[in-house]
Amino acid sequence: MNPTHIEIVATTLFVIAILHTFMVSSFEKLSHSYPKHAGLFHLLAEVEVVFGFWALVLVLFLTALNGTKEAVHFVSDQNYVEALFVFAVMVVAASKPILTFANSCINFSADITSRVTKISKNTIIFFISLSIVPLMGSFITEPAAMTIAALLLRDRFYKTGLGIKLQYAIIGVLFVNVSIGGTLTNFAAPPVLMVASAWEWTTPFMFTTFGHSAALAVCVNALLITLIFHKQLPKEFIEPPKESMPYAVILVHLLFLTGVVFFAHYPPVFLWLFLFFLGFTTAYSRYQNPLILREALLVAFFLAGLVVLGSLQKWWLQPVLESMTPVVAFYGTVGLTALTDNAAITYLGSLVDGTSLEFRIALVAGAVTGGGLTVIANAPNPAGLSILREHFTNRVVNPTYLLLAAIIPTIVAILAFRFI
Repeated sequence: MNPTHIEIVATTLFVIAILHTFMVSSFEKLSHSYPKHAGLFHLLAEVEVVFGFWALVLVLFLTALNGTKEAVHFVSDQNYVEALFVFAVMVVAASKPILTFANSCINFSADITSRVTKISKNTIIFFISLSIVPLMGSFITEPAAMTIAALLLRDRFYKTGLGIKLQYAIIGVLFVNVSIGGTLTNFAAPPVLMVASAWEWTTPFMFTTFGHSAALAVCVNALLITLIFHKQLPKEFIEPPKESMPYAVILVHLLFLTGVVFFAHYPPVFLWLFLFFLGFTTAYSRYQNPLILREALLVAFFLAGLVVLGSLQKWWLQPVLESMTPVVAFYGTVGLTALTDNAAITYLGSLVDGTSLEFRIALVAGAVTGGGLTVIANAPNPAGLSILREHFTNRVVNPTYLLLAAIIPTIVAILAFRFI
């Protein structure tokens, strides 16, 4: 390994950014201790800002070292498709007609199931939100599934006032289940998308290779948290207020969501659809809630910063991957994913020549398995965090508690992918 000065600086800043994510609560406390600089400390306490902030430091360093032209060239050379897509799909998936449709489907399923099994509707809705919705990520993409699941959980459960243990347990299971729930197809999970074309992995291959393990792990994780915490769930089912929502408006929103997902690899197309969507929501504002533009922009900023910093980590990450056997690749990527985006790991793995099919399967399985351990482990995680964190103390989700909450669901995923 012969890293350049820029690569060494980028890796140093990358490590600092990771440490920063574990210190956001400290910055929040500093904002109260030093009110004159509260604005700055509040900014640094926003998890979504962390990687964008340190990416800016890297760009400023590059500007000072090589000049503005070189810095601009470096920034413009990065691939921001994923960040742009997550921004667009978050806003569309979180729109009121989409959520109305999702709620109606879940309520109908819960109503039928509760009549047959005598299980409370709240318990069934809780289970569905953490199992079926994450598995739907294989078809509507993981960011969209994360957005819908997080909003359903927020409105149905977090707003009722949950204990801190259950709050973290939910977010841990949600992150893990969304990460592995998108592996039934070859286009929905970012780490799969990065290798599907290079390795010629089709949807039937994904379904037969990963599908049964992913579905089993998702359902087991959702069942375990439901059984353990069902007594802490709200006792009474609160029927959502009946609102007039024309079927035509729901259909149009579903078509927009389908279009954005279908053209996920073509930013000019899905952004054009997104702008058209904004026009439609303005024209029919009486059927809308405020769009989550701020939250989606922060998540996109987070991912863009991760792209800028992560693009210069190849010098150490690729040799590490090249030295791994399939078994080591699985367990190694589970751990590495906690430190960097799992899509970056699988992408670098696709650049390694002469790898066996066993190694490739192990690499991807490990990457998606570890996708719930930290906020940065999987691209949709910041989306879920931005929606749910308002209900945590001081709006801060402690990274250590999140890691601990995700350990058991991650172990379940390990057992499913390695031994079943």
